[in-house]
Amino acid sequence: MAYKMDLPIDYREAAAIERRRNMEGQRQSRIFNSKVRTIGIDLQAVEQQMLDRKEQEELERRRHEAFASDAVRNDKISQLLTRRQEHDIRELNKALNEFRSLHQQPSSRREFDLYDPEYLRKDKPARVTDDDPRCGISGAQKFDGEDLNNKARTKFQQEQLREWSASQNRERQQALDNQNKADRLYDLKMRELDERAMELQKAEEACRRAINVSQKDFNQALANENAERERLRNQQQQDDDATELANHIYGDTLTENPSVAQSAFGAHRVITDRWKGMSPKQLDEIHRTQDIQTKENERLRQEEKLRNDEWDRQRVANARAATLVERELERQKREIQKQQAEENRRLSLEQKSHTEFLDKEVYTNPPTAAYFMQFNTSSR
Repeated sequence: MAYKMDLPIDYREAAAIERRRNMEGQRQSRIFNSKVRTIGIDLQAVEQQMLDRKEQEELERRRHEAFASDAVRNDKISQLLTRRQEHDIRELNKALNEFRSLHQQPSSRREFDLYDPEYLRKDKPARVTDDDPRCGISGAQKFDGEDLNNKARTKFQQEQLREWSASQNRERQQALDNQNKADRLYDLKMRELDERAMELQKAEEACRRAINVSQKDFNQALANENAERERLRNQQQQDDDATELANHIYGDTLTENPSVAQSAFGAHRVITDRWKGMSPKQLDEIHRTQDIQTKENERLRQEEKLRNDEWDRQRVANARAATLVERELERQKREIQKQQAEENRRLSLEQKSHTEFLDKEVYTNPPTAAYFMQFNTSSR
């Protein structure tokens, strides 16, 4: 019986096995790595870092908003200036085009007849009559000996020459007039632009002067307010100083009133910062009390001397008894140390024999490195 071994692979089971294998590897890397594995965190430091990060983000946001507002204001100003410049350029171009359409037509040019598209339609035939002055030698329309209208032709040529000269003068004068008109229009336009710029500048200066005047008035009002406040403060300070000086002059401290030193806690107590000294009666009472205290101290010193002598006698007796007790304790201590030394020697021999028994009889199969390699191989 043959078994079919090429069974299809369960991809979900293989993926689950691979996922568990990866999770186990990641868990081992976290557990076995002492640098990564930690117990607890510094919550206060983390919160401080979060607060610092939030403050930094708030500062960045405010700075970006300030930059954005400046950029918007600058964009508006640039757009206003751009629109004003475009309007001026359009007006100039419009005036220039109007001037060209009115005074610079192609037909008004001196050499327009050279490239006139209607030249052939306007031109005359090669020879209209026998007296046509346009007939030359190269046209083969008129030959020598046929010049019957020389005088008329000469007169016509002179008239034509005068007409040409007059026409050229008129054209030159017309061009000069056109140029003057163009220059005058340009000067007028530039004067208009200059007047508009001057008006804008005057309006801006008037606005600036108004702002300066209002700011000056505000500063003057603020200065007056500060001066008035300073005057009232000085007046109040002078009044306080005068009141304090009067209180010191007419008060109980400088007048040395003895009743002011009497304390509210009893007749035997005084207020030290108001006390001006003791009376003769109080001094006599103090001297009498000092004599009594001196006698009492002498009596106490005699009693203390007697007690000290008694304590010295008892201390000498106790020291003699303590010396005897210490000698007995030293003797007992030496006996105990000798017994302990014998017991330690016996225990050492027993330990040595027990160790030899373990090494030779019990621990006959020591573990190798392969034995320790089977531990700490999984994170579970």
